[in-house]
Amino acid sequence: MPQFTYLEPVPSDIDIAQAATLRPIVEVAAQVGLTEDDLDLYGKYKAKVHLDVIEKFKDRPQGKYIDVTAITPTPLGEGKTTTTVGLSQALGAHLGKRVFTCIRQPSQGPTFSIKGGAAGGGYSQAVPMEDFNLHLTGDIHAVTAANNLLAAAIDARIMHERNYGERFEKVTGLKPLNIDPYTITWHRVVDVNDRALRQIVVGLGPKEDGVPRETGYDIAVASEVMAILALTTSLKDMRQRLGRIVIGRSYAGEPVTAEDLGVAGAMTVLMKDAIMPTLMQTLEGTPALVHAGPFANIAHGNSSIVADQIALRLADYVVTESGFGADIGMEKFMDIKCRYSQLKPSAVVLVATIRALKMHGGGPKVVAGRDLDRAYTEENLPLLEAGFANLGKHIEIARQFGVPVVVAINQFKYDTPNEIALVQRLA
Repeated sequence: MPQFTYLEPVPSDIDIAQAATLRPIVEVAAQVGLTEDDLDLYGKYKAKVHLDVIEKFKDRPQGKYIDVTAITPTPLGEGKTTTTVGLSQALGAHLGKRVFTCIRQPSQGPTFSIKGGAAGGGYSQAVPMEDFNLHLTGDIHAVTAANNLLAAAIDARIMHERNYGERFEKVTGLKPLNIDPYTITWHRVVDVNDRALRQIVVGLGPKEDGVPRETGYDIAVASEVMAILALTTSLKDMRQRLGRIVIGRSYAGEPVTAEDLGVAGAMTVLMKDAIMPTLMQTLEGTPALVHAGPFANIAHGNSSIVADQIALRLADYVVTESGFGADIGMEKFMDIKCRYSQLKPSAVVLVATIRALKMHGGGPKVVAGRDLDRAYTEENLPLLEAGFANLGKHIEIARQFGVPVVVAINQFKYDTPNEIALVQRLA
């Protein structure tokens, strides 16, 4: 495992990541029993893992399944990914356990926005950090291509049915779908925060350029295709799920699907490599599977089922995380992801910070890019205790699923021993 000289003060995330000595990804794979035949290499430090690994290792007992979640976060984030990676490194690099980290691939939108990257932080990161936060192995681009193929098919179908009129079925051999443009919910996508494209009008050219209508762009990871990628279990399953996408309704009120438009098969072909998780590593050389990135507020907010299925056959412990707080991402992890996958979690780690608890206790607003108010940099036990109600509710939410809950305090330099002791006592 890579050895570190831990520096004080801790350097920036990118300085730490770029100073790291990475192991060739084939070595990382070998430590969990994977060979080069199980991988599609993307350079020296990334590889796609074939789905048939699940069948290959089906006789191995499954490892322990741990979900990392958090209390209601401040705009700065409370360190779920940092805790996820740090816990994996502790189990693997320091305790000698077989461990896998399973996390989502971040969108370029938040990466280039005020939120920044999502590879973890400090000495708990997935690396190469730049690859992780940007293109990685192209999965989000594949989602974009599949999504926009369907969007193009919608407008093309409306145009051809209008231009051919009653001759459409005779000329094309296809039944008219009679799509009502006012019911179309399917948007095009792009993986940047481009607010000028949120509401647009298409089809403004000559007759052959389509029918004018209002539409818009979403960010790529908000596509239903991304949600499908995270929930699918095979190419066949993905093909069926893509075919069931509803894009709008006909004038008669009937739902119109991607299957009706005849593009579900082509969308699946575009996604054939994206269905395989990407193998990377943490700073301390433990393996990580990075796959899918649906948002928790509009989808289910968890990394892919297939990544977890692979990891659980290869490791003693699989540490994954769910988006936002326990009241959204973790609930969807339990109610959606675990129900589809039939996987049962062994424990929940609930990340909390003194800063967030003080904010929930009535502290001043926390704003990204601004210095913290004195309420957060000085000891304030009454404010902290008032905010504990938030942590208490999240513990209650997690415990209702019958899973052991461990509270992890992500400590910052301003936190005092008295404040930490108070949270420990209350928890």
